[in-house]
Amino acid sequence: MAHSQTQTSHRVPGVKIENASRRFGRIWAVHDVSLEVAQGELFGLLGPNGAGKTTLFSMLSTQIKPTSGNLWVQGVNVRSSPKRVRSLIGIVPQTAAAYEKLSAWENLTLFAELHGVGDLQAQRRAGELLRMVGLTERRHDAVATYSGGMKHRLNIILGLIHDPSVVFFDEPTTGLDPIARRGLWEIIRLLQRTGKTIILTTHYMDEAERLCDRVAILNRGRIVAQGNPHKMGKSLEEIFFQCTTSDDPQAQRRTS
Repeated sequence: MAHSQTQTSHRVPGVKIENASRRFGRIWAVHDVSLEVAQGELFGLLGPNGAGKTTLFSMLSTQIKPTSGNLWVQGVNVRSSPKRVRSLIGIVPQTAAAYEKLSAWENLTLFAELHGVGDLQAQRRAGELLRMVGLTERRHDAVATYSGGMKHRLNIILGLIHDPSVVFFDEPTTGLDPIARRGLWEIIRLLQRTGKTIILTTHYMDEAERLCDRVAILNRGRIVAQGNPHKMGKSLEEIFFQCTTSDDPQAQRRTS
């Protein structure tokens, strides 16, 4: 039993960020951010436009290098081993990644090839993912014929074809109607149940409260609050409102 407890206590975080900063000219897009996300956790990043969410995502996904600090994914350093990190992560962007003239199946096998997934594994994985999002019957139809909701579902599984351990969602339900939003929430919950670590950005308080185990609010490149959204209750909403509607410096000092 003691041995098991020791193993648990030393489990590698899904994501760890230590004093990470990124400067563009004189502007600090991210400033001295430290954060730890446990394996299997669903973690939300909230904040107004320009708060630093996209920059933080870009650093974690190796698209840009931090000016200072360090970031790890599954214990692998983003700065020193970017190629290894890219094999561990899946990215679901806001904009559609699929090629409209290709079918869902063709898109999935193409993305699998780009990630170095073997043919047999790619076919098995593509079949599983299409079933998960209810696109099996339309798998050979051109993406151009899909509805908006279908394209969103395909966009998600394109980022999962290589079976990543950590998945980044960038505002996945923006612009969707309520029914489509709830459908995507179920997909995200299903992914978490398979053991994946999930980090998502969102502008929606209800989305964060319904989905996330924990959240952090970013404002002007800094984390101004973090914790369990249900335990934070009204204070979470108040801090988020202050960040999105004012430049009140006290909002930047409040923590959960």
